[in-house]
Amino acid sequence: MAQPRGRRFRWAIAAIRIPSHSCGPLLAFCQLLNALVPVPRLRRVAVALGWALASCIAGAPALSPLAIPAAGALELRGVTYFSKAPWKVDLVSYYTTVWQTGAEYYFTITLDPEAGVALGGLTIQQTRGVDTSFPFFVDRTSAFLGRPRQQGPRVPVQAQFDSDARRFTLSFPEPIKPGSTLTVVLKPWNNPAVSDTYMFQVSAYPAGPNPSPASLGFGTLRIYDPDWR
Repeated sequence: MAQPRGRRFRWAIAAIRIPSHSCGPLLAFCQLLNALVPVPRLRRVAVALGWALASCIAGAPALSPLAIPAAGALELRGVTYFSKAPWKVDLVSYYTTVWQTGAEYYFTITLDPEAGVALGGLTIQQTRGVDTSFPFFVDRTSAFLGRPRQQGPRVPVQAQFDSDARRFTLSFPEPIKPGSTLTVVLKPWNNPAVSDTYMFQVSAYPAGPNPSPASLGFGTLRIYDPDWR
């Protein structure tokens, strides 16, 4: 039997944990509304009304909702989520011929300033392409802030590669702050031996307990035969 709507709503409120850095009960109350209402326009209205109501109850002066800090990481039943997850990845390589050495695959993602939590890790898995055995220099995996050919500070990264699953698992000992643009560099021994369209599925993991991954879609790499003309 389905639970009454009110009971389900009370259960949802009980399941949400307010981040420990909340500045007092009024801010915590508004952060709760911010987490419960997913639509940005409705969220702003709900938070504004909630702030005014909580201010009246507590006897505090009402503040503009524009002054309310963005909610932190959303944590439901011990699982950490992005408040605003990254949603795409860009893949670039400047070496695109079969067997070519010296190639580097640049995977770039941008974190929303209101992500609510830092980036703790990534997975990158080859899901398409004829050649499924070309190897990588796993120990040469690197990362930096910025974009290819616009490189900023280097970022520590730890990499593991499952050759059977064709999956990289990356973790950042110093999690990447919201609002940052990050590029991860994978270095193969050489490009694939067969020309084809190669695709890599990328997922992002928030820094926190039991992180829930956010899918960033696919990075596409086209490898060509040499042009002998």
